[in-house]
Amino acid sequence: MALTSRPDSPPKTASLFSAIVIVASLGYFVDIYDLILFSIVRVKSLNELGITDAAAVTDQGLFLINMQMGGMLLGGILWGILGDKRGRLSVLFGSILLYSLANLANGFVQTIDQYAWLRLIAGVGLAGELGAGITLVSETLPKEKRGYGTMIVATVGVSGAMLAYWVGEALGWRNAYFVGGGLGLALLALRVGVYESGMFEQAKQAETERGNFLSLFTNAPRLARYLKCLLIGVPLWFVVGILITLAPEFGRELGITGEVTAGLGVFWCYFGLVFGDFASGTLSQVLRSRNRALQLFLVLCGLLCAVYLFVLRGASPTAFYTVCFVLGFTVGFWALFVTVAAEQFGTNLRATVATTAPNFARGSVVLLVPLFKGLAGLQVGGQPLGIIGSAAIIGLVSLLVAFWAVSTLPESYGKDLDYLEE
Repeated sequence: MALTSRPDSPPKTASLFSAIVIVASLGYFVDIYDLILFSIVRVKSLNELGITDAAAVTDQGLFLINMQMGGMLLGGILWGILGDKRGRLSVLFGSILLYSLANLANGFVQTIDQYAWLRLIAGVGLAGELGAGITLVSETLPKEKRGYGTMIVATVGVSGAMLAYWVGEALGWRNAYFVGGGLGLALLALRVGVYESGMFEQAKQAETERGNFLSLFTNAPRLARYLKCLLIGVPLWFVVGILITLAPEFGRELGITGEVTAGLGVFWCYFGLVFGDFASGTLSQVLRSRNRALQLFLVLCGLLCAVYLFVLRGASPTAFYTVCFVLGFTVGFWALFVTVAAEQFGTNLRATVATTAPNFARGSVVLLVPLFKGLAGLQVGGQPLGIIGSAAIIGLVSLLVAFWAVSTLPESYGKDLDYLEE
């Protein structure tokens, strides 16, 4: 269903460095800072809270990650619906306020229970930032420049992980949370004056229902598109949520010749992601195909997962972190994945999909973690499969399913987004 133009709606901007792109980029920067901060300070913060046994640190760390990701699942639905009903800007303001306040409170925690509930609340807040930002950028840039705009958002955004590492190492884990909360509150001031999407303003005048999450499940072709969008993002969170977050555990299992820390693993992975997001976004524009760019990066990711799990045994920490960097590059299709999700649906459901898709992909960690632990203890030939075998099985399945999902989705490069879902 096409939307008619309105003379008083904000025009599309031809500039890749408009206020909307800059604000969305900085918002995602702070979002990634907080999202990844726990993985960086996991061991130190749990040690200070009295959890010192290595197995307990792993178990409690996975529990807290699940709480954060569970919050993102809830927040993805909440902010997605709100983005289509009330507007993209309402999400950009509300989400950053919630996770900034939760971040500040995280710096004061004294118990695991307090830590867990605040990670849940922070997860709810973090869920809205990327989807709303990508939706707003996609709807305000000309279709020929959409890929470059979302590439900028992602490239700037994922570098927030590196700041999180530096701050966590220099100032300690509590101060790192305070800094994250302060950055978020400061960013609120920059959002004053940013205008709403013209497409959304037009959609408000139509009689079609907006933000109906359940409508994604009442139409078979629409549901198929939606599920395929979700599946594309799972490999990235297998890599970040398991291979990189549990880098110390994998380092010990692989017999790495020196100490491996989660903080450095995250730093190098996200450093690679910066270049990967730039490369995948640019490649999709050069090839004039989102799908072919995604397929290439999924193949590269599979190759690097194999290197991480089966080639690094007995290697040096330098070699291990080098592979983390290249592995990060290969999963640098995050913004491209969210862009594809946004481009697959009409204006009345676009924010709902663009917000829930990345958060359900992130939330897949909630399912991947117990599956990973269960498979690791599975007896094969009288011996446990172990974390290497478990990770190999989960990684292979998630990559194959994601490749199939990309290959069967309609190409969305250059698609006109000025329409409604009926």
